[in-house]
Amino acid sequence: MIDPKKCDILENFPLEEVPITALEYNQILAIQETVLGMMAYQNNANAIFSKLCSLAESLLPNSAASIMMKNEQTQLMNVLSAPSVPQLGHDALCGLTPGPGGGSCGNAVFKNEPQFVIDTFTDERWADIRQIAYDFNLCSCWSMPIRNGEQQAIGSFALSSFEHRTPAPFHKKLLETCAHIVAIVLKNQQLSTKSLLYSMALFNAQEGVMITDCDNNILEVNPAFEAITGYKESDVIGKTLSILSSGKQDVDFYKNMWKKLQNKGRWSGEITNKKADGSPLTQWVNISVILNEQNKITNYLALFTDISEIKAYQEKISYMAYHDTLTNLLNKSSLERTLLQQADAKSLILLNVNNFSYINTAYGFSIGDKLLIKITNILKKLIPQFKANNAQLYRINADEFALLFTQPENVESIVHLIQQHFNNITIDISNITLNISFNYGAVSGRSHLFKNSAVALKKAKELGKNRYYIYDTDLDGIDVNARDSFIVYNNMLHNALENNNIIPYFQGIRDNKSKKTTKYEVLARLKHQNKIISPFYFLEAAHLSGMLPEITKIIIDKSFAVMASHDYDFSINITEDDLSRDYLGDYLLTKSQQYNISPKRVILEILEGVSSTGKSSQIKQLSKLKKQGYRLAIDDFGAEYSNFERILDLEIDFLKIDAKYIKHIDSDEKSYEIAKAIAYFARNANVACVAEFVHNEKVQAIVEQLGIDYSQGYYFSEPSENIPTVS
Repeated sequence: MIDPKKCDILENFPLEEVPITALEYNQILAIQETVLGMMAYQNNANAIFSKLCSLAESLLPNSAASIMMKNEQTQLMNVLSAPSVPQLGHDALCGLTPGPGGGSCGNAVFKNEPQFVIDTFTDERWADIRQIAYDFNLCSCWSMPIRNGEQQAIGSFALSSFEHRTPAPFHKKLLETCAHIVAIVLKNQQLSTKSLLYSMALFNAQEGVMITDCDNNILEVNPAFEAITGYKESDVIGKTLSILSSGKQDVDFYKNMWKKLQNKGRWSGEITNKKADGSPLTQWVNISVILNEQNKITNYLALFTDISEIKAYQEKISYMAYHDTLTNLLNKSSLERTLLQQADAKSLILLNVNNFSYINTAYGFSIGDKLLIKITNILKKLIPQFKANNAQLYRINADEFALLFTQPENVESIVHLIQQHFNNITIDISNITLNISFNYGAVSGRSHLFKNSAVALKKAKELGKNRYYIYDTDLDGIDVNARDSFIVYNNMLHNALENNNIIPYFQGIRDNKSKKTTKYEVLARLKHQNKIISPFYFLEAAHLSGMLPEITKIIIDKSFAVMASHDYDFSINITEDDLSRDYLGDYLLTKSQQYNISPKRVILEILEGVSSTGKSSQIKQLSKLKKQGYRLAIDDFGAEYSNFERILDLEIDFLKIDAKYIKHIDSDEKSYEIAKAIAYFARNANVACVAEFVHNEKVQAIVEQLGIDYSQGYYFSEPSENIPTVS
């Protein structure tokens, strides 16, 4: 759910000036960690590029990512990777000429600078390839040059969208990061290929060559040997191989090497020797034995390649994959790997910096970065005071740290120590004084530590600032079936939103005086694989994932479009999530004008709890909507403890009696009495009353006997995608 305070801040910025949020930085950081992790495990470049494109697309829905490279011989550009683009698109872009009219990618390479085209149908930069934009409905295209070590443009990374868009700073940072990652992968691919060639190559001018006698006295070396080791020929001739030894290989290493040479006649492997100046020299060495006519060893031939640069580069990539670049702490990937590899019982504490996003917004990201470094240093100094076993500090998200202990610890006392320390200090950065606190989520155990500590952290945040929560398996354990169900319906929801498969259904509401259907309630449905899914299954997933407002907007738009051809009044369900976003007034006004729907025809149904105990900001919104002409209904009335005075103050137009009291009103005396009392209250308050779940003739007879104004249920009308014909 969006933070209302943060929304107020962002509304003051044009799109191109909207600051990058901590979450967005974390999303970019996640892409870096994923791709660098793939490189560390030596995945092939094509798989890495395809994954990078997919990750970039996931952060800009309704888009396609592509990587194009310039051919050094022809100077023309071709697609290197674009997993979401059909082969026809690859063919259309084949042989693209960099230049002023060569599209976003052609211009990015031609000018060696980013290109952000918002309208490909009119922008002059797309003059030469306009037909491609038309053929594939590419409405906008943002492209970032991929540069080599000399900062020359050798290709482009682009996000093409099927709608006209202006990039925010987040999108520009995303493009810049992806282009930089492609350059790193290409460089790594170059070096890996070079390493493989070196390891397989025979004697040539670029390889160091040594020839020794059977006693390992050096007889000959080539110029490359001198260049690589720094030793002159005169320094080593007649000396044994020990002159090169660094001491980093043990006795067993050499025993195994000489044994294999004796048995197989050759040996290949990596050795760290030393140069003439004493610095380490990592080599890939191929040693072969030379035999005389009597099949006796007379010499050894050693061919070696300096792979120090490659090793250093690989180590750098491996380091980046498992370390945070700002604080140099181990990162989330490292924590997950440790938890996966070590099954012993441990303790884990997550620490989330309170109000960090506001600090970034108020003072800028440079202050935020300095603050994170200061916090890191303070926590490092605190670790010895924990008197705990092997505590390791991690930075796992933009504003989140983790403390892992190799044995179960008294996490409550550790949290108290951290709280007390930060309560008693202030942090000074660039003449800015800050008081810092955390929320803490802690857990001890053998499995699911990261997931369970995240659950605990969420509960701590719900308690307020500077609070902690220790995970309790009995109280907090998530039912596996419930979790799996959430995953299924969450994925289903995302798919439905992307494919326009959230649809409105309409159920008639009968006027018991006129005996006619005069109103309809709009109900949300999800279409999946030709099946219609009720909100009963996906509503909780939509709430937890923050998608309820998007669903409400779709239902408003589509129901207004249908009702533009009818004269019926109709009601739409509004959730607390919608009121928290504070968008309804403007959105409803826009749709009312678009479809020429009078606000008086629209009834906004809210749950009883919102009207009786809702936040003051929500009550103000409802009052404002009421003044604009929209009518209000309380749904499921009687399900909670109502604030009747609040209901009267809001001038509610309709009370809908909760279905559980109507369902058995003909057979359950308690249900009858409650429904009777609600109908009596509504009549005296001059509020129209609606009975829900009217499903047979007996129930309807009692509803009419109680003087309830309207009936809704399958007895009169089943929900339908079209306005149904009802009695």
